[in-house]
Formats: sequence, C-alpha cells, structure tokens
Amino acid sequence: MACSFRYHKLGTGFNPNTLDKQKERQKGLPKQVFEADEMPDSSSYQDDQDDLKRRSMSIDDTPRGSWACSIFDLKNSLPDALLPHLLDRAPNEEIDRHNEDQRKANRHRELFALHPALDEEEPVERHCVPEVPKEHFGQRLLVKCLSLKFEIEIEPIFASLALYDVKEKKKISENFFFDLNSEQTKAMLRPHIQTAAISTLARSAIFSITYPSQDVFLVIKLEKVLQQGDIGECAEPYMVFKESDAAKNKEKLEKLRGQSEQFCQRLGRYRMPFAWTAIHLMNIVNSAGSLERDTELEMSLSERKGSWSERRNSSIMGRRSLERTTSGDESCSLTGFRPATLTITNFFKQEGDRLSDEDLYKFLADMRRPSSVLRRLRPITAQLKLDISPAPENPHYCLTPDLLQVKPYPDSRVRPTREILEFPARDVYVPNTIYRNLLYVNPQSLNFANRQGSARNITVKVQFMNGEDPSNAMPVIFGKSSCADFYKEAYTAVVYHNRSPDFHDEIKIKLPASLSDHHHILFTFYHVSCQQKQNTPLETPVGYTWIPMLQNGRLRTGHFCLPVSLEKPPQSYSVLSPDVPLPGMKWVDNHRGVFNVEVVAVSTIHTQDQYLDKFFALVHALDEHMFPVRIGDMRIMENNLETELKSSIAALNSSQLEPIVRFLHLLLDKLVLLVVRPPVIAGQIVNLGQACFEVMASIVNRLHKYLDTNQDMHGRNSLLSSYIHYVFRLPSTDPNSPSPDTNSSLTGPGGLGGSVHYATMARSAVRPASLNLNRSRSLSNSNPDISGTPTSPDDEVRSIIGSKAMERCGNRMSSHTESASFLQTLTGRLPTKKLFHEELALQWVVSSGSVREGALQQAWFFFELMVKSIIHHLYFTDRLESPRKNRFPERFMDDITALVSTIAGDIVSRFQKDLELVERLNMSLAFFLNDLLSVMDRGFVFSLIRAYWKQVSTKLYALQNPTLESLRLDFLRIVCSHEHYVTLNLPCSLLTPPASPSPSVSSATSQSSGFSTHVQDQKIANMFELSVPFREQHYLAGLVLSELSVILDPDNEGMFGLHKKVVSVVHNLLSSHDSDPRYADPEVKARVAMLYLPLISIVMEALPQLHDFTESHNQWGRPGGPQGAAVGTSGEETEGEGNSMISQTVAMAIAGTSTASPMSRPSSFLLNSQASRQHGSFSAESSRSLLICLLWVLKNADELVLQKWFTDLSVSQLNRLLDLLYLCVSCFEYKAHVVFTMQGKKAFERMNSLTFKKSKDMKAKLEEAILGSIGARQEMVRRSRGQLERSPSGSAFGSQENLRWRKDMTHWRQNSEKMDKSHRSVRTRAELEHEALIDGNLATEANLIILDTLEIIVQTASVTESKESILGGVLKVLLHSMACNQSALYLQHCFATQRALVSKFPELLFEEETEQCADLCLRLLRSCSSSISTIRSHASASLYLLMRQNFEIGNNFARVKMQVTMSLSSLVGTSQNFNEEFLRRSLKTILTYAEEDLELRETTFPDQVQDLVFNLHMILSDTVKMKEHQEDPEMLIDLMYRIAKGYQTSPDLRLTWLQNMAGKHSERNNHAEAAQCLVHSAALVAEYLSMLEDRKYLPVGCVTFQNISSNVLEESAVSDDVVSPDEEGICSGKYFTEIGLVGLLEQAAASFSMAGMYEAVNEVYKVLIPIHEANRDAKKLATIHGKLQEAFGKIVHQSTGWERMFGTYFRVGFYGTKFGDLDEQEFVYKEPAITKLAEISHRLEGFYGERFGEDQVEVIKDSNPVDKCKLDPNKAFIQITYVEPYFDTYEMKDRITYFDKNYNLRRFVYCTPFTLDGRAHGDLHEQFKRKTILTTSHAFPYIKTRINIIHKEEIISTPIEVAIEDMQKKTQELAFATHQDPADAKMLQMVLQGSVGTTVNQGPLEVAQVFLSEIPSDPKLYRHHNKLRLCFKDFTKRCEDALRKNKSLIGPDQKEYQRELERNYHRLKEALQPLINRKIPQLYKPVLQVNSHRDSFSRMSLRKLDI
Repeated sequence: MACSFRYHKLGTGFNPNTLDKQKERQKGLPKQVFEADEMPDSSSYQDDQDDLKRRSMSIDDTPRGSWACSIFDLKNSLPDALLPHLLDRAPNEEIDRHNEDQRKANRHRELFALHPALDEEEPVERHCVPEVPKEHFGQRLLVKCLSLKFEIEIEPIFASLALYDVKEKKKISENFFFDLNSEQTKAMLRPHIQTAAISTLARSAIFSITYPSQDVFLVIKLEKVLQQGDIGECAEPYMVFKESDAAKNKEKLEKLRGQSEQFCQRLGRYRMPFAWTAIHLMNIVNSAGSLERDTELEMSLSERKGSWSERRNSSIMGRRSLERTTSGDESCSLTGFRPATLTITNFFKQEGDRLSDEDLYKFLADMRRPSSVLRRLRPITAQLKLDISPAPENPHYCLTPDLLQVKPYPDSRVRPTREILEFPARDVYVPNTIYRNLLYVNPQSLNFANRQGSARNITVKVQFMNGEDPSNAMPVIFGKSSCADFYKEAYTAVVYHNRSPDFHDEIKIKLPASLSDHHHILFTFYHVSCQQKQNTPLETPVGYTWIPMLQNGRLRTGHFCLPVSLEKPPQSYSVLSPDVPLPGMKWVDNHRGVFNVEVVAVSTIHTQDQYLDKFFALVHALDEHMFPVRIGDMRIMENNLETELKSSIAALNSSQLEPIVRFLHLLLDKLVLLVVRPPVIAGQIVNLGQACFEVMASIVNRLHKYLDTNQDMHGRNSLLSSYIHYVFRLPSTDPNSPSPDTNSSLTGPGGLGGSVHYATMARSAVRPASLNLNRSRSLSNSNPDISGTPTSPDDEVRSIIGSKAMERCGNRMSSHTESASFLQTLTGRLPTKKLFHEELALQWVVSSGSVREGALQQAWFFFELMVKSIIHHLYFTDRLESPRKNRFPERFMDDITALVSTIAGDIVSRFQKDLELVERLNMSLAFFLNDLLSVMDRGFVFSLIRAYWKQVSTKLYALQNPTLESLRLDFLRIVCSHEHYVTLNLPCSLLTPPASPSPSVSSATSQSSGFSTHVQDQKIANMFELSVPFREQHYLAGLVLSELSVILDPDNEGMFGLHKKVVSVVHNLLSSHDSDPRYADPEVKARVAMLYLPLISIVMEALPQLHDFTESHNQWGRPGGPQGAAVGTSGEETEGEGNSMISQTVAMAIAGTSTASPMSRPSSFLLNSQASRQHGSFSAESSRSLLICLLWVLKNADELVLQKWFTDLSVSQLNRLLDLLYLCVSCFEYKAHVVFTMQGKKAFERMNSLTFKKSKDMKAKLEEAILGSIGARQEMVRRSRGQLERSPSGSAFGSQENLRWRKDMTHWRQNSEKMDKSHRSVRTRAELEHEALIDGNLATEANLIILDTLEIIVQTASVTESKESILGGVLKVLLHSMACNQSALYLQHCFATQRALVSKFPELLFEEETEQCADLCLRLLRSCSSSISTIRSHASASLYLLMRQNFEIGNNFARVKMQVTMSLSSLVGTSQNFNEEFLRRSLKTILTYAEEDLELRETTFPDQVQDLVFNLHMILSDTVKMKEHQEDPEMLIDLMYRIAKGYQTSPDLRLTWLQNMAGKHSERNNHAEAAQCLVHSAALVAEYLSMLEDRKYLPVGCVTFQNISSNVLEESAVSDDVVSPDEEGICSGKYFTEIGLVGLLEQAAASFSMAGMYEAVNEVYKVLIPIHEANRDAKKLATIHGKLQEAFGKIVHQSTGWERMFGTYFRVGFYGTKFGDLDEQEFVYKEPAITKLAEISHRLEGFYGERFGEDQVEVIKDSNPVDKCKLDPNKAFIQITYVEPYFDTYEMKDRITYFDKNYNLRRFVYCTPFTLDGRAHGDLHEQFKRKTILTTSHAFPYIKTRINIIHKEEIISTPIEVAIEDMQKKTQELAFATHQDPADAKMLQMVLQGSVGTTVNQGPLEVAQVFLSEIPSDPKLYRHHNKLRLCFKDFTKRCEDALRKNKSLIGPDQKEYQRELERNYHRLKEALQPLINRKIPQLYKPVLQVNSHRDSFSRMSLRKLDI
C-alpha cells in the first residue's frame, strides 16, 4: 500500500503549482543585471543636458580634423578590464569545453519555477480533498455578560438568553442561563442550593446562527424568587426607587430586603417571571462601528479576521448556500463586525398573562416599529452590560451543550464558556459526526379553570423516570445557573394567582443512550402557598400526567395536549399513554386535554423518520436474529421478513432529505453491509445487491439535486465524497480473522482486526476507536491523496467522536459493531462473502433504465466507492505485495471492461445532447482509470484507455467536433496526472535493446550503456518522432504528444479553440516533472525528457502558426524585423539602431522580388505547403507555454542524443529549428521593468495613420519610415512562414493578440491576482522587484538553453556538407539574441560562443554572411557602449578579435573597418540616450588589446586599429554635438547634414546618414523632406550602380532624378576623391543592388504620397517602371499603375490646390554673438502649411528663450534691414518675416498648377512699404514700396527644412507703380469673382462693394484723382501714367460685367441694393470719364528707333542689387 501511494502528492492532481510553491522554488535566485533597468542617474544627467544647452551653439567648436584633441581624450580615458588569455591560441575543442563549463555552472535547475503556471481556472485534474466530516456550526457569536445592576439591590435575579427569529416565529437556540448576583445576595438562597458546579457559573456563551437574517433578536428574560403578590407589585419598588436616593429611603429598603430574605428562605426553590428585554442583533452587528467598544477585543479581532472567513467558508453548509438562503441579505454576515459593548438600560415588566411565545413574537415585531407600544410602557431601569463579538476560532475553556470539554481546555477550574445549541430556522444538511442525545421539554399552558378546589399558584414539576417508583427519577435534567450540573426534577416558574397559567420554561434532559418501554416523563402539578399560614404545607399536588418515551420502538416527540389526572397514576401506567382512559381514575375536566407541552429531541441516535426507523429496525433484527419484530403496529414474522426488508429499502426514497443526510454514513454503511453479506432468512440467502444499488443511486442523486450548492468543480457532492474518503470501510468479511490483540503484527498497535466502527456512533466497547480511525485515514481514499487533516490523528478522532467516553451501551441504535467474534455467535447467518467492488461492478453492468441513468449521473460516487473497496480488500487480504496480474478474478476484469466500454459509448453518443452530464461522466471515468493504475495491472488499464480512445477517435473521424476533442483532452489530462506517470511510460527502456548483457537498473539509467555507441540512426529518429515503437513504449506520453500534434495541425480547422488547452496539458506535466524531487538528478531528468523528444518536431511543424513575438516587439517600439530589434531602454525611448539602417537591409520586401539578396542562405521553408496559410493563429500565451516546454526538453534532454538527431536532420529542418530558436529569443525577452508606464503614449497620439499602424514609439517609426514596415530579413522569415498574404493588421487572431500583448508580456500574474488586474498600480514595490527578478532569471535561463542548443547545432553542422547555411542561421539567432534585452550574465556567454564561432569558421562571416558581419559589428558596438562594465569588456574583446581575424585572413581588415564605422554612424544617428563615455572606454580597451598583442606587433595591424579607433572617436565627437542639439530639430538636421557631407567619399556612410535624416524627418511628419532624403539616397546608389554594371534600364546616375528634384545633382560622383566601387568593403551593402534601389524608390514614392506631392510620385515611378519592365514583373507594374491612378485621381480632385497645403515660408535672421555660428545668418524656414507668423515666432522665441534665458531673446517686429551696431550685444535677436515664392513673368508660363508653384522653389519675396521721410505709411502720392527677393542655396523641398539665403536683391516701386499694382489686383479680383464657377453671389457682392460702393478715401476714385488728374511733368512717368489709365479702363469694364452678373444672381429682396450699386457705378464712371479719356500726346507720336529693353518696366524702375 505504502509503496503505491508514497508519491501521490507528486502527481499533477495534487501538486498544484501554486504561487506560494513557486515563491518557495524561487528562493535564492541571483539578481540578473540588465542594462535596460539601469536608469541613468536622472538628476546629474539632466544637469549635463542643461549645461550643453547653454554652451555655444557653434557647430564648429572643434574642427573635424582635430586629431590632437581626439587622441588626447582617448589617451586619458580608462580601459575596462581585459579578458585573461583572450589572445592565447588554444585549440577550439578546449575553448568550447571551457565555454561550456562556464555556461553550465550555477544554472537554475528548474526552468518552470521561473515561468508562471498558466492562467487556468481550477485545472481539471485537481482533486480537492473533501473536508473531514465534523459537527455543524453556523456563524458563531460570542456573548459575554459583564454586569447587571438595578436601582436597588434587595434579592437575587436570574437571567437567561436565547435567540429568536421573528419571521420564522421560531426560537433558534436553547437557553443560556446565567446570573450576576453578588456572593452575599446568593447567600440568601443558601438552604436551597447545593454547591454550584463550575459549568453553571458560565457568564459567556457562544451562539451559532446558520441562517442569519434581519429578524433575529437576542431575548433576555429575568426571573426572581417567588414571592407574594403579582409581578406588577413585585416590580414596583424597582421602578419607584432611584439609586441616588438610597440614603433617603434607607428604612424602606431595609424592610424590602427583610421581606426578600423571608421569601428566599421559604420559597427559594420556586421562581417567578420578572422582566424581559430584547436586542435586535443585526443593528448591533451593523452599527458596531459607532458604539463604544472594548479596544482590546477589537485588536484581537483584526488578527482573527482571516480565520473567521475561512471558518465560515468551511462550514459544511458551504458559503454559497448560506448566501442564497439569507435571501440575498449580505449585510447579515456576522463574521467581520467589530466587537461591541452594549449597555441595556430598560427592561419591560413581564405581564403575567403574556408569557407565551406567541406574545413574545408580537412584542418583538412591534419593537421594530418606530412607534412601538412598548415605548409607552413604564420601564424598569437597570444596567446590563454585554460584550458581543464574533467567536474566536478555537476558544479556550469551552463546554459543548452536552457539557463536554472542548480542547483547548488548559484548566478545569476556570469559569467556562458555554456553547449554546442551535435549533436552526430551516433544515441543515450535515451528517451526524458526534454523539448527542438531548430532549427539550417545553410546558406551554395549563387550563385548570374547570378544576374544583384551590389551585392558583401553580408550578409543574418535571421528572424523567425509568420506572414507576419515585426513586426511579433519573438525574438527567440539566441545572440552570449557580447550581449542580444535573437534577432529578425541575420546576416551572409560578404566575401568582392564575388558574390557567402560560409557561415559558425550557427543561433540557440528557436522554439515556438506550431507552426501554418504561422510560417516561412525569409531570406533577403543585399549588404553592406563598403566605405562611399555620398547618398549610408549602406545596400541594393538584394533578399528574406523563408521556411514555417510546411508542412502538420509536421516540415520541412533538406537541402534546395531555389530560391531567387528579390522583397518582396506578401501577404500570408508564407503558400506556395518559390518553388511554384507565379504569377508576379521576381526570380534570372529564379527561379533556388541559396541559399543552412540546417535546423536542436533538439526537444522533433517534432518526425521527418512520422509513429510516423501519429500515434500521429490520437490519438490526437480522443482526440480532430477533423475531418477530414489532414495527409500528405490525409484527413481522421471519417468513415475510424478506418482502418487508425489500419494501423498506425501496421506501427509503420516501424519507425526508434531512434525516437521510443526518444518518447518511450509517445508512450507506448498512446498504453496503447488505450487499456484501446477504442475510440468511429462513435458511435462504437473500440477494439484496440490486435493491441496494438502486436505492443508493437514487439517494446519491437526491443529494446532488437538492444540495447542489455543495459540490466541487467535478460535481462531487461534498457530503458523499467525505463519506467515501473518511467513513467508508469494507465490513470485515472474514469470520476467522484473529482477534485484535493477536493481530498487532499486521497493523501496528491494536491492529485493524475484524471490527469496523462508524464514527457516527458511540464508541464500541471493544477497544479504543481512535486506532481504527487512524488506520482508516491512511488508506482512506481511492485517490491516494488524503493529505492529512490539519490536526493530529488523535485530535481528529476526537473531533469526529467527541472526546468524553459516552454511554457505552449495546443498544440497537447506539452502537453498530460488527466484530468477528460477534459474527461467530450469530445463529443462522452464514457469512456468505461477497466482495463489494465486484458486486458493485456487476450490478452496474447489468442495470438498465432509470437505475442505470441514475448511476451514470453520479458515476463518480460508484467509481470512487469501487476503488476504495478494492484498496481495502487488497489491504485486508495482504495482497498489496502480490503481482497485479493475480489480484482480481477474471469476471471482475470483464465487468470493468464492459463498464468502461459502455460508459465510453455513452460519452460518444450523448455529448451533443447532455454535455453537462457527459463532462462529469468523462472526468469520473478518467479519475477511475487513474486510480486503477495504482492497483490493477497496468497493461489491463492501458487496454481500457485504448478502448475509450478508439471509440472517441472513431466518432471524431466521422465528426470533427472540438467539444469531443476537448473531452478527450480532459480525460487524458486526468489520467496523466497519476503520480507514477513517468514510470508508467517506461522511461528507462530505450527503443533499442540495452547494450549491457544484463539490463540491470543501474545500467539502464546510466547513459553510457543506454546510448551505446551503435545506436542505429533509425532508432534515434524513432525517439524523436511519434513513431509506432515510441507510442508503444511510452504509451501515455505518446497519447499526449499525438493529441498535441493533432490539435496543432493547421489543417484541423475546428480544433482551433483547443490550442491553449492542449498546450496547458503538456505545460502542466512538464512543470510537475520539473518540481518533482524524484527526478531532481540530471540523469534521471534526461530520462524523463526522453519521453518528450517528439515535442521538438511537433513544435517545429507548428512554427508557422505560432504567435510572432518578433513582431510584438513593435509594441515595445522595436524595429520590425529580427535584425532591427534593439535593446529597449528605460523610459524615454526604446533604442533601436537596427542595422536596418546600415547593413543595408533594404526593403526587399517592398521591392517584392521573391529572392533575398544573392548572399542570403537558402531560406529554410520558403515553399512549404502552408505558404498560403494564415500565420500566427496561436495566442501569445499559448505560444509562450509551448516554447517554454520546448526549452525544457532541450535543457534536460541528453546532449548526445540531441546531437545524433540533429545530425540526421535535413538542412531545411535544421533551419526550421533555428527559426524556432529565433522565435524563442523574442518570446522570452526581458521587458525592462522601469517601463511600467505606458511609454509610447505621446508618440501614439502623433502617430500617422498610414505607416505606423503597429509601432508605438518613435524609434520604430524611424525604422519603418526608412525600411517600410518590414525589413528584408524579416520578410524572409515571414515569407517562409507563409504569411505574405497577411493583412497589415495581422491575421484575424493576430490582431486580437496585439490588443492583449501587454498581459502576456508582463506575465508573472498568478490567478490570485486576477482580481488585481484593474489595480495594477497598487502592486507593491517588493512585488515588482520580485517580478523583475523572476523575469530576469527566466530570460537569462531561456537564452542560455538556446545558446546550449546552438552549440550542439554548431557541433553537428561542422560535420555536415551544407554547413554554411546552418551556421548562417546559428549566427542569425545569436545576433538576434544580442539585439534583445539581455542580462550581463547571458551576454558574456553569448560573446564567448560568438568568439568561438568566428574563430572556427572565419570565412563564414567575412565571405558568406557579409551582412551578418555588419550586424555583428553593430551589436558589438552597441554592447561596447553599455553601461555595464562586464558587457563592455566582453564586447570589446569580441570586436578586437573580429578585427584580428579579418586581418589574418586578408592582411587588411577593410570590411570590419567599414562595417564598424557604419555601425557607429548608425548608432550615433539614431540612438537617443547613447553614452559616448562608455564607448570611449571600450575604444580604449581595444587600443590596449592592440598594444598588448605581441603576435601582430610587427604588422601594420596595430596602426590600422589605431586609425580606426581615432576615426570612430571623431564620429563620437560629432555625436556629443548632436546630443547638444537634441532639442533643436533644425540644428540637429543641419548637423546630420554636415556629417553626411563629410562622408561624401564613403558612399555607404553617406547613405547611412541620409537615412538617419529621413528617419528624423519622418518622426516630425516632414514627409516631403523624408522623401527627398530617400531620393538622394537612390540617386547615390544609382551613381555607383552605373559604375558597377551597365544596364540600360537602370537610371544613369543622378541626372535621371533631376525631374524629381534639382538638388539631386549634388550626389554625383564626379569629384576627385571618388572611390571606385570595386574596392574592398565599399558599396558592398545591400542597398547597392538593383533591389536596394527599387526599395528606396518605393519608399520615396510612399513618402511623397503622404506629403500630398502626387506629381512627384509620378516622377519617381518614371524611374521605377523601366526597371520592372526589364524584369517583366507584371505584378509590380500593376501595383505601380494602381498607385499612379490613385495619385492622378487625387490631383484631379484637388485641382485648386487649397486642399493640399504644401508649406508656409519665413525668412529668419539670427543676430547676436550668443548664436555662435548662426550669428548674422539668414535662412528660409519651411513650416507646415497655414503656420501663422505668431506661431513660428512663439516657437523660436520660446526655444531660444529657454536656452539663453527669456530676457535675453528678442524678436524684431519689422522686416527692415537690421543694423547690427544698434543692437544690444548681450542679447540674441531674431527677425522673422513671412515670405512668398517669387516667380519672374517668364517663369509663370511653366508654373501653371498649384503644385508647380510650390515645388522646386529657390526665390522668395517680401514687400516693405515706406515713405521717403522714414514713416512706413503715407498718402497715396508719397507711398513707396520695397520688394526684397531672396535666393536660397538649394530648392525647396530639400533634405532639410531650413536653407541658407545666398543672394538678396531689392526692387523699389514708386507711388504710381504701387497704384498700378493695386488696381491690377482689384481688377483681377473682379474678374475672378465674375467668372467663378459655380457663381458665388456673396463673394461677388463683397468685391463690388469694395470697388463701386466705396466712398472711402484711397478708393479707386481717389487713386485716379491723385495720379491721373494732370499729365506728369517728368516724361519718365508717361508710361506709368498711361498704364494706370488703361488699368482704370479695364477696371470700369470689369465693374459693368460684375454688375450684370450680380443682377442675374439676386432675388427680389435685393433689387433695391442692386439699384444702389448701379447708381454708384454710374457716379464713379462719370467721375472717371474725363480722367480716363485724357491721353498723353507725346506717347502717340510716330516712334523713332529707340534702343529700348524688352522690359522697359524693369529699366525704368530703380534697381539696387545687393550681393
């Protein structure tokens, strides 16, 4: 037995991976250091920034070539620690071994301890251990009575407390009697009271309330000693006297006290009612906050809160049923209120005629009304103090209602607390677990009105008799307060002078365990004489009556209305009822019933249910063999016993549910007994198996149906499961078993012997029961899981049995003991043995109809019963050691097989109709088989599993139904949760015969023999695939893995929803193996991992469907694409320099050619069958779980086996494995924990809807702007995963993923925190730190496992033929892992591996994977600038070795030099928080290595290194500058521009910087500029391409691009220092290919389109189309023409141009030394369209104000020329003027459209009005105007947004020229308004009004009068005069047209307005007439030949050139 269950706690069912366990397993984890978590020390960092801002603005502080300064900086910096032995030449094997040892040291053993369990609802296989059956309590309330004081203290007062429920009209607790009298007051009663037992001195009580409600009252009743006078008289003194007047009334009080003493002496034994009051309990509980309180109690409460709620939860009622029954009144919980101290001051006088409970309920109901009648009564003032609080969990010194002590009870002399028995308001369904046998007698009323004679002060004496003699009264009546424990009689209280009194007494009797016919209750009625008269006795008997206790063997309880006899009853009256008219007796009122009494039993002995009674009586009769049996009025003879017995079994169904539950344990035991040992009746064996099975099934179903709140998640009713678990035992079946005492050897002390006890009953006298129970616990359950109850076995037994030895009496009901010796004494009862499990299986198999249905509904019950029975049987018959094959008979096995098969049939056939039943059935079956694995032959159980599997598979084959598949998964999961799951899979037997001759255990587990060298390849493959041998050998693991592969099969559409479920099955299993101490040893773990080797290939197959974690990087603002991933840093920005920028990962994607660059490795599965499948159908969570499982297998599997298998894999399979590892790297990447705030928020708001759908952060935007949303390499990965067809937002599922990504990224959320999701912010710092610690360790461990695997692959690859592609893949994964957030620990191992890889295969990097080389340089440089020194020293070492290697191969490390320089540029250009200080250190380290490298000292290598380092340092210095200008976008772009210019000779680097600029522009939404950068890049590429290869269709260099932008020519490679593209390391990047060019152009077109410059889009495509045509790429051409159609469509729609605003231009001049090299520079700034002057002014003023101080910056308000001398030298001045594009007349012929007028702009104009005397404005004749024309160095749009002004000219217009311009403008406006289509009347009228209707000065008329009234004297002005005259002519003509047009537009309402306009027009025309018609005669002379210019206008005007 022990052997099979020793490990049950390790099965997944009982080893939940809880949060606490996880925490335990996570102890002692090292903190992993991540750069991402290292925040820069914010304060100092900020100060540096501010300093930088204040420093000079000059770009050229240090000239670029200043080597001296650079070297100085470098020489002074400190290197990082050098790695020892780095330069030693060691053999590769040794290096590998060293690396491996380092890597394997201090690894975390358990991977799953670092990975959270899945968020599952309670997992299916979790079997909760049922609660130990125990006594039922409701919510418990502790009431302490502290003091009771009246105004006068003259006599003892006795009190009682009880709870009443007004709504149910029911008393819901027994009485608690207490008194608070002082010792001297008690002394008044001395003659009547024996010594008080300690139990009666209790002053505190614990009440239990199962159904708390608003209707519960605590009622306090007071009594006093009987005295003469009615209650009113006796209460009067209490109401009259006041304590304060005690001195005044001294004599009266003395007199009263004297009277009281007399009454006490004489009538001390009688009581009279006195007063009462009630407390509304819920008011106290709810307002406990506001009352005065006992702080001490309150303190202790807070510590108890937790346990309280647990207690409530575990009360067997179950919390839910409670809540349901309280009618939703949650406020009625008594569990958490704060203790309250109450002071009650008013008592109501008890009315003598209002004593009944009915009256009390009326009063209580009335009390709740505001206008209570009671308030009007005169109260008795007193002070009663009570404490009310929730009862503590384990109160000390507690006595049960039976006066038994409850542990802990340290000292018997201490005043106890009494537990008060509850009479629940409604039924409570809890089985009996303790012995209790109490009777409550409540006399209610008596009517002696018709009785002759004197009987007025009546009391009833109650006695419990066991015979008729007065001496037979039994001392079983409980005492009240301050008296003895038990009495022989009790008296009711007396109501003075009342012949028909009501009573309110409750007499509590302890029933003897066995009753006979002679037991009865005797009532004697007495008249008490209160006055002391001569020769009157104290009490006179005035009547008698009685109640016999048994009637036909059943206890009599209920309401009785009894006749009262006037004389003593005759002999042997007790067997008859007083209703029987006995001869010769006198009765009160003619034998009518005059005495009402209620008798209530609370008993675990008497069922008080006729059906149960009959059944138990018959069974008992069989046991005792007593016939005939009397039941009720029947006598049953032996011959009809069988039919009666069967009918009584069937009749159990009619029984009430409550008694059935109370006696459940006993009832089921008896039924089992009848099955196992069929009775012999009249010599015949009667088979009751079927009848018992049927009734069991129906009882079990009844319990389920009515007590449905009482079930666990498997639908198991907790009452039944705890019966099976704790109570059920096989009735001992062997009559010859030795007696207990001799049997001790078998079972330890006492042994199990033959007897069986029912915990429900009193103990048997055979021997202490604790031993048996103890034993039964250890083999308690079919599920060998009893995890021990909280207490020690002994305590548990006591709690079950009740710890005082109770009556031991062999009565029928009290003790059911079957013991061996007892059986032998039975006569006529042959012990025919049947085995319960066999009988049960048989009955179940043969059952049919409703019985079978009933059994199916609750199959779990019968299964568990069967299993427990099997285990007991094996145990008792000592078969646990015997071989499993021989344990069970054939027919039992057949029954089981039949049963399993039919049930599987039910599951398959009914799952669509009644799913709920089938789910339960399926689980029950699985648990059953799981249990059978522990006891039956495994082969047999496997055959059962196979039978189930077959049926389900057949059905599934016909009907693809996920529900059924899901059921099968649950089944599998439960079966696999077996604690010996691993052993069941035979992990030790390999699929090959063992090599050693004797397959001993040790050799089978040691790996050397297991994998003998000649393992054949086929066998290895079998181990990794779900091959037939694998599935036969490892049966269950085979099933799990085949389920996984079936469900993950992409063609299996329907199973989509089960991914998470099936993955969690595997996850769960591995997680449990991981934490299982049995498998802790690595060799053993390797064996276990072997069971899961096929998992690797399954996951490889599923790769295309997994969630693409590389993509979810974008959510962290990670450049899309593997190589673009970057290290996420703290808060402000995620860095990503993806060498996307440099290593020319051109967007081939976009170029859309189907091959990657010629050098890339053959992509692993480009053309697989799923190419068209949607990718990413898995949720991130499931993918993550699946990948962690994969990593677990890779971590724990035997490396040799893996290596052998890898060797067998094809290249494409290995590549797929590498892709998988690549995905793992992204999946387990560490998320920086500083970033808990949603960091991308601002960026998110600014996001442009087109490109940046996914990225949430600027860096990614930049990446995408440059590279499109997909980098080429990622494109490959994606295409290969078959997802080219994806929609941009991801597949349908992918998009949901994106919404949820955050949850799985910050994954460490356990179930307990589910509620906490909303208050994420509430999580404590400690929690976050712990979370970061775990995350860090998980990331590190996962990556190390990946690294281990890569190492194995490298070893494999080095022997294969196509190693290049595989090594390329390895490198790719390595680089990707460097790009992710990694811990310092991982990185140093990673760099070690990378160094080893490079030294083994140098040609790999430098010849094949050139772009990877670039990647590597970037990654290494990135790490060289890390803030963590270990990372820096490893990265520097790697970088140095890389150069050295490159040098050794070709004595020139141009390639690495080139790549490193480009990487640095890229890093610098894009990384925001890049720290040059750290990088400087690394550079120094590299220099140091070069100096110390003895081998190469004689070569040129050290010098070359030094050159390179200095060059890098220069770039760094530029960076520092860029940092300075971080905030000033224009300056930053200028700087980048300058750097790019500096690289004119190195095309690759120039390209890099152009792209950096494009990125910055995109960030700021300057799409036009971004497009220009891309066009420049393309032109650059075209220049070099045309040198490299001569292809007709390619552009011929820059010239081709002229139409797009005139600026492009600066990219032409014509200067002297142009490098030849054939040189090593130049133009080697991916961009310098046709595809690269296409990619850049595509990008440019996209940016132009976003900028609204559709005309430019067309120009770009003009260059592209020939390329595609040459490639015959119809698909691309179709796309392009589609886009062109879109572009031209937009041009048509937006022809006026107002819809697309291209920009607003301003001239900005900077004056003042503060500006550094900006001083006296003038620029034209291009601002977004519709920028107002105020806006740019505000922006610049604000920006420079912040830099120099607000008071230091001034904006010059006018646009006049600035005189520097007049300005304050200490201030900075900015002049801003709005300018417009300027075109000469001839230009206007070409610039027709709005676009033409806004593109390629180099000249701008602004006008300044002035007069000769210096004012700006004057009269018409003195108003001059200055036009300033500016020319910029480049045309807008350019690659930057501000361009220097290189040329200025001014044109001054004379007043008449100004007038001519004005008039021309007006005329144009009129013409425009007139011919507008559609016509706009409002606009027209506005213009007309301004022309005609104007009488204002400077209107047209005034202009004419000023300039045309006389002919000018200066002949130079003749032409102007004439021109103006012609203008006016034109003007009047236009006015007329406009009026005509207006007339046609207006309605009747405007007629008058039109007339007015016309009148004005005529007036104007008349006035102008003479002026217009006067010609200047000189102009009309015949013209002489004049040498005039074409443009006389320009010659005439004054022109001043300013160059």
